[in-house]
Parts: sequence; C-alpha cells; structure tokens
Amino acid sequence: MARLVAVRKLALATGLAVALVATLGPAAGAAPDDREMVAAEQDRQATLMRDTWKSFTAMVAPETGLPSDNINGNLDPASRSAYTSPTNVGAYLWSAIVAEDAGIIGREELVSRTKKTLDSLGKLERHPASGQFYNWYNPATLEKLRVWPEDGSTVYPFLSSVDNAWMASALMVVRNAVPEVRAQAQKLLDPMDFNFYYDPAGRSPDVRAGLMRGGFWDEQPPGCSIVGNYPGHGPDVWYTCHTYGNFASETRMISYVAISLGQVPPEHYFVPWRTFPDTCDWGWQEQKPAGQFVDYMGIPVFEGQYTYRGLKFIPTWGGDMFEELMPDMFVPEVKWGKKSWARQHSVYVRGQIEHGLNDAKYGYWGFSPASNPAGGYREYGVDIMGLDTPGYTSDQERTSVDVGFEGCRDAQPLPASYGDGVVTPHAVVLALPYQPKAALAELAKLRRDFDSYGPGGFYDSIAVRSGTVAKRYLALDQGMIMGALGNLLGHDLLRNAFTKGGADKHLRPLMAMEEFNLPAHQ
Repeated sequence: MARLVAVRKLALATGLAVALVATLGPAAGAAPDDREMVAAEQDRQATLMRDTWKSFTAMVAPETGLPSDNINGNLDPASRSAYTSPTNVGAYLWSAIVAEDAGIIGREELVSRTKKTLDSLGKLERHPASGQFYNWYNPATLEKLRVWPEDGSTVYPFLSSVDNAWMASALMVVRNAVPEVRAQAQKLLDPMDFNFYYDPAGRSPDVRAGLMRGGFWDEQPPGCSIVGNYPGHGPDVWYTCHTYGNFASETRMISYVAISLGQVPPEHYFVPWRTFPDTCDWGWQEQKPAGQFVDYMGIPVFEGQYTYRGLKFIPTWGGDMFEELMPDMFVPEVKWGKKSWARQHSVYVRGQIEHGLNDAKYGYWGFSPASNPAGGYREYGVDIMGLDTPGYTSDQERTSVDVGFEGCRDAQPLPASYGDGVVTPHAVVLALPYQPKAALAELAKLRRDFDSYGPGGFYDSIAVRSGTVAKRYLALDQGMIMGALGNLLGHDLLRNAFTKGGADKHLRPLMAMEEFNLPAHQ
C-alpha cells in the first residue's frame, strides 16, 4: 500500500509539472526540435527528486541525523565529509519535508528523521547570548570544529548571519509542516536573535535603519574585525568588517527572517542597495546604473537597473543563480512583490541563458557557485550581471568583462572568446519556474552530452568544453534542487510553510510597497 501511495504521489507530481509548463507557455532556449527532449525531461523530474533524496540519506550520519557537507558521487558513506554547517542541516530538514510530500518517504519516517535531527541540534554548542549556531560542526560527534578536518588548519569559530538564516528558515518550515515536532522546532528557534548582527548605522548614521553584518567571532580572530555588541547583552564579540549592502543576494534571507520574527525594524527592508548609486563615489561597481532615488518609509532607495544584451535587471553581487533565486524558495517573491521581484526573476534567468548560449557560446547555461570540476569549490556566475567588478566568472579561465562607468572608469576591450565554461544543475532547476522549457531542455542536454547523472541525481557541476564533471554531491546544492522541485511539484510547499505567521504579517506588506525600476514586460 505504501508503495502504491508513493507511485500515485509521484505521478501527480509529474502531472503538476506538465500543467505548470503548459500554463507558463513558451520560453527562451527551447527550439521546436527540442520538444521531445523537453517532454522526456519533464517526465523525469519526479525521478530526479527521488534520486536527489538518495544523496541526502547517504550524507546523513546515522548516529546523529546530521548531514555532511558533501559526499562522493558513488554515495560511499566512507566519503562523507567530516564537517557540516547550519545551512547543510537546514537543507536536509526541508528536503525531508519535500520527500514526504512527494511520497518518497512516509510520514512516520519524516517525523522520525526530523526528530533525530532536532535532538542533535539541541545538543550542539551555540553562542549563549545570541542563540546562534556556529558555522562548522562534526556531524558524527556534534563537536564544534576548531581544526579543519581536511588539512589540519586552525578554525576560528564563526557565527554566520546567512547560514543561521537558512537554519532558522528550516525551523520555521518544520514547525508548520511537521506539527508532530512543532514544539521542539520552536524551542530551537526561540533563542535565535538576529538583532545581534544588526548594525543600526550600517549604511549611514543619517539613514534611520541599518544593515546586517556578515557575522561575528566570540574569540578574537586574525585579520580584520570590529569589536562590538549591537543588542547590548552578553560579552562583546568581533564582527566582520563588512555588512551585507546589496539586496539581490542570498543574504536578503537574513532580512526576511529577522523581519518575519519581528527582531529588526521593518524599515530595514529598504536599506540594502538595489544597485549602488550612479555617482563616481560608486564608480567601482560593474557598470553605471540607470535610476533615481525613491523614498519608502523614510529610507532613500536608489532604484537602479543594469543592462545586459538588452535586458534590464537588478544585479546580484556576483551574477549567479543561487543569489537570485534561493530566497525565493521560501518567500513568494513574485506573488508578494508584483512590481518588484515579478519583474526581475524571469529576466535574470534569461540573462544567464543569453550568456551561455549566445555571448560566451558554451551551448549550455546555469552559472552558480558549485564544486570546481578541477577540484575544490568555486564561485561561478555571469560577471556583467553582478555588482562586483571582478565578478563571478563563468569559465575556468576567469574571463571577465569591464564595460566601464561613464565619466568615472574607462571600458576595457570585450573578451574575444570564453574558455571552459562551468554550469551546475542546481542553477537550472532553480530556473524551472521562470523559464520552464528552456530549463527542461538544458537538463536534458546535460544528461545527453555528459556523464552528469549518478545515483544521487545530477552531479554537482560540469566544465562543458573539457567535459570534466565534478562527481560529488553537496548538501546545499542538493537542497536547492529538492526545495525548487518541492515548490514546483507541491503547490508552493516550502513557501506556504515558511510564510505562516510572521512573514505574512510583517514581510508581505513591505514587498507590496516597492516598485523596481524595471519594465513591466521585457
């Protein structure tokens, strides 16, 4: 009976994918010759979800219920990394909810797995004054790491604002989606104080709300740090020297969580820059934006836009897909931001498609930080679609573009060609709701043209000209695949669970206020 229920749920999920593609209509990047390939890939999405879940079951330490950061492509338990982060644990928790909704696991297994993970989270050492989790733990022993297991280097225990935001997001989802453990999830969430990261004068003393710091150490680290204590309780800490100053980034999830929990003023939503202003004081940014200042709740917001190959958009920091779309897994940005994010996401995906197919001419697209096929981990993106001048580049050779900043910085010659482009399947899956046919065609091409698919779903990345594949699985990237598919095939499963309560009350009205400086139709 359980198997029959699972088959029915997976069949329903595939049907939902068909309906979504039909509803959203034609999209860039899928030629008529690709129709059969697109249809076949559409039918594989439920199987992709099931295989991706296998990678999580392989990554999890059975004694604690915590996932490792990564595992080899053969899913050998002996290859589990000896470290994990709050983001990785959060990704496992929300992926388990998706797996149950799709019929891959039963309710009893979901509750059992979730409870075990929450039990272990309750045993982890946390920063007492803020209730925040440290950034690295051993998933098997639950110890806070002070020595990096791969090379023996010293770890200075750090508390990351964005990693804790993903953990809090997962706990907010769990408390609504798994009522059997609601009290346990809430008990873990309640001490998490994001006000600890909130610098009231982060942008300027003249602006009436502040910015979020990247995080802090509770012991003095080497290098740059700032001693302080924003909420004024507990011992002083050592903050990062940077705040998160741009909005279109995965770091906006810190703001979403803190506002939803009522821990920072709502005006904070409008403080991070959409683009930096168009003066030479900001002339280091990737390109000169077009825009003007608009006032929201007494906060001056520079509503700027960048342009790439005729497309107008709000840049991320590095030009990558996970910055653009990962927060959208939890907050219905298109629904709540009809004059802002609804004008942004689809166009941003089109920019990535345009870069991969027509500018760099790789024949493939989907650029986001991922495993480096040559070893290790690296940031990838579309340089010109990010604020940072060096940017996240799309190839192994780090081919970058500098279009200059009129009146402040001269343009440099455009590259004659690009090198070995690196694409990652999680970026393509994130794009499914916004360019469905193009994304399905891309996934089908990656299956067809490379040894890109293993027992845990798509491997993490592919260098498309050399054909080198990073045959491993990362909890974060697998969690994005599970989350995106869970929303797509499960009627906004994660968004609905996250937004019940504080997000709907505190965040939704703010998103409804803003109008990005973007055309309604492009």
